[in-house]
Amino acid sequence: MKKLSARRRHPLAALVVLLIALTVSGGLYAAFAPAEKAQADDTAQSLAIEEGKKLYQVGCASCHGTGGQGSSDGPSLVGVGSAAVDFQVGTGRMPAATSQGPQVPKKKAIYTQAQIDQLAAYVASLGAGPAVPAKSDYSPEGADIAKGGELFRTNCAQCHNFTGKGGALTHGKYAPSLEGVAPKHIYEAMQTGPQNMPSFPDTTMSQQNKKDIIAYLDAVNGDQTESPGGLTLGGLGPVSEGLFAWIFGLGALIAVAVWVAARTAKAKKS
Repeated sequence: MKKLSARRRHPLAALVVLLIALTVSGGLYAAFAPAEKAQADDTAQSLAIEEGKKLYQVGCASCHGTGGQGSSDGPSLVGVGSAAVDFQVGTGRMPAATSQGPQVPKKKAIYTQAQIDQLAAYVASLGAGPAVPAKSDYSPEGADIAKGGELFRTNCAQCHNFTGKGGALTHGKYAPSLEGVAPKHIYEAMQTGPQNMPSFPDTTMSQQNKKDIIAYLDAVNGDQTESPGGLTLGGLGPVSEGLFAWIFGLGALIAVAVWVAARTAKAKKS
């Protein structure tokens, strides 16, 4: 017992115990760590990229090049990220029709979501770019609707109108209506800046600000039994309101002026 007690008081005893504990911990971690899961995830990602490449060669390479480098018929996809693919293909804008006008319109998607995910995985492998957002990124839960309205009117209303009804741009282009657009696609559009829209990366507009804008659009375009502001006139803002004022307001003034002139002329004859 005295010998054992002496060994315990040895200066290196604590170091030996620490080394033994680290060795045991490392062995247990190596034995039970989810290495197989990580390997399975890598395998699934590789398969997604491989399948995405096949889809790309059939539906996209003719315009964007065999390696995504772009051509005279389509821009480079290197570095656009998976979010751009999910938005463009998920909204049916891509693949584009053979004959296009000033702007590629939204249409029914021809790929399933699984195929879109595979295409996005392949394009993302060509170069780093904005990733497809998680549901927590665009969910309106915890968002500030009032702040979102302020941000939307400052950054978006010039083109999309103050309630997201859309509007005309130059040379036949237009800002599409945001009514009924999935929150994920709105978030991706802000991240990637499709077509004529400027991009708002996290360095310019934070994730929380994007959530606030999505919450605002959900509030003004959601299911409502009536408008709290009265007649909406289509929600198109100054255009329809100005037209209403000209037709009915000015029209009423003209009618009154004609009536007064007729009464005056009649009085003079009398």
